Amino acid sequence: MSHDDFPTEQPAVVTCGLPYANGDLHVGHLRSYTAGDVLSRSLRKLGQQTAFVCGSDMHGTPIAVNADEQGVSPEAFATQYHEQYEETFPQFNVQFDNYGHTHDETNTELTQSIVRRLEDEGYVYEKEIKVAWDPIEDQPLPDRYVEGTCPYCGEHARGDECDEGCGRHLEPGEIEDPVSTRTGNPAEYRERPHRFFEVSELSEYLSGFLDRLEGTSNARNQPREWIESGLEDWCITRDLDWGIDYPGEEDLVLYVWVDAPIEYISSTKQYSERVGADEYDWEQVWRETESGEAGGEVVHVIGRDIIQHHTIFWPAMLEVAGYSEPRAVCATGFVTINGKGLSTSRNRAIWAQEYLDEGFHPDLLRYYLTTMGGFQQDLDFSWDRFQERVNGELVGTVGNFLYRSLLFAYRNFGGTPDAELSPEVEERIQQAVDDFSAAVNEYEVRKAGDAAVKLAQFGNEYIQRNEPWKLDDDEAAPVIRDCVQLAKAVTVLIEPVAPDKAEAAWAQVGGEADVHDVTLDAAFEPPAAAFDEPAELFEQVEDERVEELNEKLAERVAETASGDDTDDGTESDESTDADEADVTDELEPLLEDRIGFDDFEALDIRVGRIETADPVEDADKLAKLEVDIGVETRQVVAGIRQLHDLDALPGTKVVLLANMEKAELFGVESNGMVLAAGEQADLLTTHDDAEPGTKVR
Repeated sequence: MSHDDFPTEQPAVVTCGLPYANGDLHVGHLRSYTAGDVLSRSLRKLGQQTAFVCGSDMHGTPIAVNADEQGVSPEAFATQYHEQYEETFPQFNVQFDNYGHTHDETNTELTQSIVRRLEDEGYVYEKEIKVAWDPIEDQPLPDRYVEGTCPYCGEHARGDECDEGCGRHLEPGEIEDPVSTRTGNPAEYRERPHRFFEVSELSEYLSGFLDRLEGTSNARNQPREWIESGLEDWCITRDLDWGIDYPGEEDLVLYVWVDAPIEYISSTKQYSERVGADEYDWEQVWRETESGEAGGEVVHVIGRDIIQHHTIFWPAMLEVAGYSEPRAVCATGFVTINGKGLSTSRNRAIWAQEYLDEGFHPDLLRYYLTTMGGFQQDLDFSWDRFQERVNGELVGTVGNFLYRSLLFAYRNFGGTPDAELSPEVEERIQQAVDDFSAAVNEYEVRKAGDAAVKLAQFGNEYIQRNEPWKLDDDEAAPVIRDCVQLAKAVTVLIEPVAPDKAEAAWAQVGGEADVHDVTLDAAFEPPAAAFDEPAELFEQVEDERVEELNEKLAERVAETASGDDTDDGTESDESTDADEADVTDELEPLLEDRIGFDDFEALDIRVGRIETADPVEDADKLAKLEVDIGVETRQVVAGIRQLHDLDALPGTKVVLLANMEKAELFGVESNGMVLAAGEQADLLTTHDDAEPGTKVR
């Protein structure tokens, strides 16, 4: 592993947190899988050799519990969801190079060999511990069969994690006032021998690892608190008959968090065995060399709720077993629905199959989920915002530029005019390529997607400024030559986010090779001399459609709330990547990630006064505002048209983020952001008479 900028000489592997084979997929899950797919495609665009792997997590108590309730074996229960995931991911253009599962032979053998190595190195010991026991049924109770009180914060907790309070991992025997979830009987603790991994001896290594770790700041900062407070050794066995057997034991299985991350290695190995080591060598990625040098570039994309497992337990196992540590861990924030916590038990979710059944193209959701916010920011999904992003950026900016440019070129020149690329456009494409490369090296998939959209925005401005329709062919040729090159560059840059649409655009621009295989250099290669008449890539999402979808969601939530409002068994387990559980029903959850004072100081927030307010043509929700901010008057587009009387707005004091990046919505430039609260867009204002231009501190 290096810490050089991508592309490096070492192969990379991108993984996503394993989906727990216990329920249907929803947009909360899809956020991390689409992000991982975009990141892996983006690395390939840089010329980085990359494998994208994952697999289903098949083990653990919840699967055993639900299988028992359905009268089937745990393997049969988990396999049905594994097969569903295998079918669903490609439908969202999430293309894993290998998708395995934790119960297959490869992972079983590799897990047991790693555990033996931990033993051989002296990091595993046996200890008698208190195990929850149902005295009436006379049987042990694995962690997920127990509920009680967290000993650290006093909140209700499940046997292995304080999921409703402090979020701390709980070892067997720690939970207070235990109760069996199977029978409702009060439980008691009995002494049983179990195996422990001596993580506490690796604190110094883990501190150094976090210093080296790349990715999101939450993945580095959260585990430092656990190390500073003192690491506890980790119980790695369970009293359960479903899982991978502890080597040499018949009545103990390995804790699910031992074998789940090892699937990353197993899946990479399976990919290598399928394509051959000459094409991709899994050992070059995961194995340390004889001289002790680390292997390839390992990047994990996970949910925020499993940071501890990927930055403490997992690297500790890798270090002792002689495998390469991760280069980066990128932890996504949670997903809310219409500003409220995503809840599968209340049916407040947008299900993966539901989205497909509604007939929307998967690339639209990919774009929304990966560019709506940064990796570690919480993301709110609503059909209204979905419509706004699709219509404003994909239809109004990207699609509009590609169609108008290529159509003009086709009708007037039959393809690309015979002219030289202008230095201005070549420089702007280079800037977009540089922005894309920097974003990938910063693990910012949002910024990578923005590079394509901003280049298309420049293209719209460029063609509008030069007005080739007013020129004769000789004068128009250089302009259209520039525009076709811009269209080709936009297509190359947007491929990781919208692969299907990029493939269609690539065909329209007459691109050679495969758009999924070309690198960024293709953005500068001359376009085809001739190509066919283009078609529009994106369709607008109509208001009536959004109203219908909102009504469906509201009715479904209401129907569930009126019935038995208990957990339906599809809430994710510890190794799933993105179930948000039930956050507050009324307010968005507070962000866990704090910003420093310097970050706040970087925000240029000003008092402004609205001078004019006009509707944006063809956009029912958008208004174009002229806002006086003292030093100048800014044009700002805001989604307030249906919530405010535009005629009454002039003279209203507002608060405006002045150093917000420029955007183009429905062909109208927005230079700043007016701040508002809640779904009703309650405009923020001042209590006294602060003048326009006054900075908010």
